[in-house]
Amino acid sequence: MTRQNVLGEYLRARRELVDPADVGLRVAGVRRTPGLRREEVATLAGISADYYLRLEQGRDRNPSSQVLEALARVFRLDATATQYLLSLSAARPARTRRPRREVVPTGIRQLLDVVGLPAFVESRVFDVLAANRLAMALSPRIRPGENRLRSILLDEEEQDLHPGWERFIGGMIAAFRTSLGTDVGDPRLAQLVGELSLASELFRQLWARHDVKPLAGGLIRMHHPEVGVLDLRREKLPIADSDGQLLVIYHAEPGSETARSLALLGSLASEPLEEPRTSSRG
Repeated sequence: MTRQNVLGEYLRARRELVDPADVGLRVAGVRRTPGLRREEVATLAGISADYYLRLEQGRDRNPSSQVLEALARVFRLDATATQYLLSLSAARPARTRRPRREVVPTGIRQLLDVVGLPAFVESRVFDVLAANRLAMALSPRIRPGENRLRSILLDEEEQDLHPGWERFIGGMIAAFRTSLGTDVGDPRLAQLVGELSLASELFRQLWARHDVKPLAGGLIRMHHPEVGVLDLRREKLPIADSDGQLLVIYHAEPGSETARSLALLGSLASEPLEEPRTSSRG
């Protein structure tokens, strides 16, 4: 995503993902490019082809909400994606942020210690900022200094915990884009997107789609090497006045096999580490 034309990039990405047949168009012959043509989008949205071209090229960055809502209908966007599209028009050019150290509120750190469930705090770019012992027992990659998106995409040990991780990585990347919103002036974002784009063809393909989805929890299955299969719920709770930090908590249905396995994992995580032996001198 470039700073100069975020609206145009989004419109172009969504246009290329729409099958003409899905919007009632009959296609004759072979098309050189996927999706809808610009003039087709303009006709379906009730605007001129020249005006739509100006929107994609970034020569007009202030369309009315009525125009954007018409385009959202053409692109078959859901409520989250429609709101994202509207926000792109209202976005102001942002200054590049200076890197700064993120601070987890003291009360949230205390909560991590007493909650009794795997829990951690992640930043708006999915960096792990703080984690309790049970979260690190659930995955060694849930620890400060790691990035959840990078771990899922590039770390084989993390992937082994999530069989079929390819099925949900698209949703994770879409939530990542939602978390960023229109503020792409963060140097940490540029560094992370650049790193993942170089290292992962899958990331490049999914990032180019410009998908967005709500920052919400959901069901997740993990294959843990010590306690077996875990069917967990993951909650993502926003932390007030924290610049987009989220408190992430895993929990299981009470009385379930996963709840018992999670309790076992908790007991293993609470065991004291073995002290290194020291040689005695006479």
